[in-house]
Amino acid sequence: MQARPTRQAWLIVAGGFLAFTVSASLMHAYTVFLLAFVEEFGWSRAEASLAYSVGQVVGGVASPLVGGLVDRIGERRMVLLGGVLLALGLLGSAQADALWQVVLLYGVVMTLGASCIGLVVFVPLVSRLFVAQRGMAISLLQSANGFGRAISAPLAQWLVDGSGWRNAYLLQAGLMGLLVLPLAAMFRGTERLARATAAGTAAEGPAWTLGQAMRTRHFWLLFLVYMLTSIGSFLVSLHQLAFAVGQGFEPLYAAFVLGMGSLLALPGVILTGTISDHIGRERAAILAYAISIVGVAAALGIGSDDQHLLLWLHACFFGITWGARGPAITAKTADLFGGPRLGTILGVITIGSGLGAGLGSWGAGLLFDLTGTYRPAFVLSILAYAAGALAFWALRRPVAR
Repeated sequence: MQARPTRQAWLIVAGGFLAFTVSASLMHAYTVFLLAFVEEFGWSRAEASLAYSVGQVVGGVASPLVGGLVDRIGERRMVLLGGVLLALGLLGSAQADALWQVVLLYGVVMTLGASCIGLVVFVPLVSRLFVAQRGMAISLLQSANGFGRAISAPLAQWLVDGSGWRNAYLLQAGLMGLLVLPLAAMFRGTERLARATAAGTAAEGPAWTLGQAMRTRHFWLLFLVYMLTSIGSFLVSLHQLAFAVGQGFEPLYAAFVLGMGSLLALPGVILTGTISDHIGRERAAILAYAISIVGVAAALGIGSDDQHLLLWLHACFFGITWGARGPAITAKTADLFGGPRLGTILGVITIGSGLGAGLGSWGAGLLFDLTGTYRPAFVLSILAYAAGALAFWALRRPVAR
């Protein structure tokens, strides 16, 4: 029987939740700044989406580096590094006046900072501290992404409306500067704990290396699941607010509705991750895919600004499953490829997530520029979710070395 998680283990989960909430909220606020950039600089939707798309690809490609670093230097130093990069990126963004500057500052500097305060950093240790409750623990961490997304849109819209987008960036930079040291302090001593848990894992049996994992069918299925899920999600998420405003809804009202829907990701992610410990990762994930598809379908039905019910249905169904597959996918990765190199293995698999997110967010903007509507992007989102569900179901058989 597995030992019950200690008080320190729960404190680490809480610290990861807080740190991930801060980084996620700063990154997801770009949905609001996108409209501000279009208005001030006259960029097309594809151009305004470019920084976000580059950021998703950079985040995915950098994941192996981040995973390898956390295996070596620990969570506390990673949070310090990430916080400094985020603060510098936000400060520079306030002075930006060209597309390449926004792409560099958000797409590279801030993305690398956020990657140092994300799941790839916290999951390896938490997955070793929680075995029988792995899905629940990872879902608590993952829920920070949805919570940060929920508060980012209305708060960023309020800041932009009140003081302009440049001052909004300055205020965010100051906040990150104040929080970086307290957030890092929450992970003091985790390096010693990581060594102890890694030793315990080694005593249980031989651990996976990256090379061994890459020679399995399950590794590439997980890569495909990450990519398809991100394509489905980001064909919609970045452009939700722009879509709602384009249908005639008032921007602050639309941001509020979408923010409330995103807030449901907090219980949605936790519930999905927890039930995956009991009904299996595959069934839990497929349930989340189905709910997301309903949410996107609701958006396809919106044709005017009097269809408030459909907007709320879209926000709630899409929002409650935002990131909900993440705990099941991440826990499945830890189930299959556990050991001291889990951070590196997870980092490489996460490249698929970054590529899918970059393709989805930029592709939706390009489709809008070509067709004048987001509806083709939403249809493709539904197809990507369905394909992701099929790929996840194929993971149900045990992995062979």
